[in-house]
Amino acid sequence: MLSFTLREVSIAFREGKISPTELCRKCLHRIKQNQHLNAYITVTEELALKQAQEAETRLLQGTPKGPLDGIPFAVKDNFCTRNVKTTCASRMLKNYTPPYNATVVQKLLDQGAVLIGKTNMDEFAMGSGSTDGAFGPVRNPWSYAAPYCERTGAVPDSDWVICGGSSGGSAAAVASLTSYFALGSDTGGSTRNPGALCGVVALKPTYGLLSRHGLIPLVNSSDVPGIITRSASDAAIILGILQGVDTKDSTTVPAPPSPMELAENFDVKNLFVGIPKEFYAPGMSEETAAQWSHVTDLLEKSGARVEQVSLPHCQYSIACYHVLCCAEVASNMARFDGLQYGHRSEVDSSTEAMYATTRHEGFNDVVRGRILSGNYFLLKQNYEHYFVKAQRVRRLITDDFNRVFSSGVDVLLTPTTLSDAARYADFTQEDNRTRSSQEDVFTNPANMAGLPAVSVPTTLSRRGLPIGLQLTGPAFQDKKLLSVAQWIEQRVGFPSISDFVESNRQGSNYNIGFARGVR
Repeated sequence: MLSFTLREVSIAFREGKISPTELCRKCLHRIKQNQHLNAYITVTEELALKQAQEAETRLLQGTPKGPLDGIPFAVKDNFCTRNVKTTCASRMLKNYTPPYNATVVQKLLDQGAVLIGKTNMDEFAMGSGSTDGAFGPVRNPWSYAAPYCERTGAVPDSDWVICGGSSGGSAAAVASLTSYFALGSDTGGSTRNPGALCGVVALKPTYGLLSRHGLIPLVNSSDVPGIITRSASDAAIILGILQGVDTKDSTTVPAPPSPMELAENFDVKNLFVGIPKEFYAPGMSEETAAQWSHVTDLLEKSGARVEQVSLPHCQYSIACYHVLCCAEVASNMARFDGLQYGHRSEVDSSTEAMYATTRHEGFNDVVRGRILSGNYFLLKQNYEHYFVKAQRVRRLITDDFNRVFSSGVDVLLTPTTLSDAARYADFTQEDNRTRSSQEDVFTNPANMAGLPAVSVPTTLSRRGLPIGLQLTGPAFQDKKLLSVAQWIEQRVGFPSISDFVESNRQGSNYNIGFARGVR
């Protein structure tokens, strides 16, 4: 039941096979069983049970609010939730309780979805491993699948692997079957990166399609609410509910007029797939490259037109993003001064001393470092050389995508990450910026151009860890992207953790080393 799709859960409710309250209790119990993952900062048990009971009453009366009525979901802890703490995994907001819901959260609650908890993350979403938050790192659920431990000799408590970031808690929550879907945020890959490493579908919608109202900002010009689910069809359902104009966010646009439901028999014969030659990046694992080649072959043999294309300026995307991110962080973080909300230092010798000490105590080294860098980039003598130049490079990256898509390309197929998940001990040897530049090399360009992109899990590595591929498309072609993702899903047969563990228990060695071309 916990591995059902959204439609299957709705049918189970209608047929009386399980009630929303029973399902909520199952998810809460599973969260307790998986506390070692540290996926949640706040579990809203009392609120969730209350919402589940209300959903159950509506279902019994035949008046459900919508397709999500009674279904548990989780929210990354940088989305505001009324009367529920929103911390951004930072000491600065450790005890902050918003008086309102983010628009995307409210839309889900309006459909009767059950908020089961707020998920862990990198502090203020600045990271790619979910290892840099004030509440400790998130552990990848696949670290605790018996086959991974057996093949690597890993001791789970000391040799576990990261789940990606910064939306790692949301990805871990969905992958570990504690929630049916989750909200993340995606500024440079923060939804797709953990989606790939945790073996779940992760969608970064077109910029402006979903409201950012109530999402505590990192980089306003790139931030997008992300959707993490177990299937492309589930992602389409959530996207259909969340998209559209919000008067509280001036960047939002009307939702496309066509329904978001995906066709089961999507045909790729008329699909033009581009393979960016610049994405054959240094450091890509043999297994990731082989899987990229394998899925490319699948598409071509099924009738899709596949050609190599060029996105020459994408190689500068990480450097461009670093300047723009730090500049906007310096501006956005200025609101956290200890006066109106959040942490306040006890230093009272002067207002300036209180400001300085509050921010030193409330922010970690990563956040403080980006603030300092951003202020440097924005200095009068540096503004043209850094900020303006980065904006120009961003335009060149966008022009590259526009040129490729105007030539007839429907989707671009690339890896999502360089490899499967790194061991925590190895990952934390590098500094945050170096890690982010390595982990976000494939995902970052879509944010620079404001384009939709989705990561879909396709195989397990020899270590028994997920590998995902990314599809990127023209603006507002989110539905087509999800249709292609579903087509890939149907042909690779990626397992859930429960399927994986059960098949290995029975000795079938399911999907290990499935990456074609790897022996």
